[in-house]
Amino acid sequence: DPEKKTEVVLLACGSFNPITNMHLRLFELAKDYFHETGKYKVIKGIISPVGDAYKKKGLISANHRVTMAKLATKNSDWVEVDDWESSQSEWLETLKVLRYHHQKLLSPDPTNSLQNAIPLTKPGRKRKQEPNRHDPVKKKNQSPDIKSVPQVKLLCGSDMLESFGIPNLWKLEDITEIVKNHGLVCISRAGNSVQKFIYESDILWRHKNNIHLVEEWITNDISSTKIRRALRRGQSIRYLVPDAVQAYIEKNNLYSSESEDRNAGVVLAPLQKHASNSKN
Repeated sequence: DPEKKTEVVLLACGSFNPITNMHLRLFELAKDYFHETGKYKVIKGIISPVGDAYKKKGLISANHRVTMAKLATKNSDWVEVDDWESSQSEWLETLKVLRYHHQKLLSPDPTNSLQNAIPLTKPGRKRKQEPNRHDPVKKKNQSPDIKSVPQVKLLCGSDMLESFGIPNLWKLEDITEIVKNHGLVCISRAGNSVQKFIYESDILWRHKNNIHLVEEWITNDISSTKIRRALRRGQSIRYLVPDAVQAYIEKNNLYSSESEDRNAGVVLAPLQKHASNSKN
């Protein structure tokens, strides 16, 4: 039956330092794209902030970054924040985070999931939905119009896709498994440069049917880097981040010249890990 729709979960990994309106727009753009194809139904978006062990320059504590992301998504009915990745003591490859969320969808019951020592939902609002959220899924699977297993796709901006080209940042076999088994959704401003990047990579080209390029026509050039710069200079960031995030940043005085110097001179965790592995 060609009418069957595949369920999709969108996973965004990154620093979210801080989360901005641009991050939230990525989810909306991707959802519109998938629904317009008529082949997919987006059932959930997940924001997974990186842990402190990533060691990126200027990265403030995961605790703050997760809290801001939760404030930013408080009134979304489909995008949620997951702190499993950020609460790990070591940095995790993005592929492992994708696998974890895929696994969690296959076995929503915490008892049979692999790493469920950490409670994954915050108490209260979200948890109330859980019981009735899983019942309809079972019914859906019996109905003809939804293909059973949801796909977890990695949602990214063009900068993440192009970071695949940075030596030692990603393992080639990880990139392969991400695009082959899961899929990428890349929101791009200049779609052309992204297409060229895919064309110039054999791995990406081979799996280009699993790479969904979404054109962003209403361009949004907000970045966390620019937000932090404005804050260091005492400039307003209102209308660039959700109001609750702005209030939280001000209340906790989060970004300064001091916070920007955090991890200065430290090698990024993946570069440390992969460079040392390639020597072995």
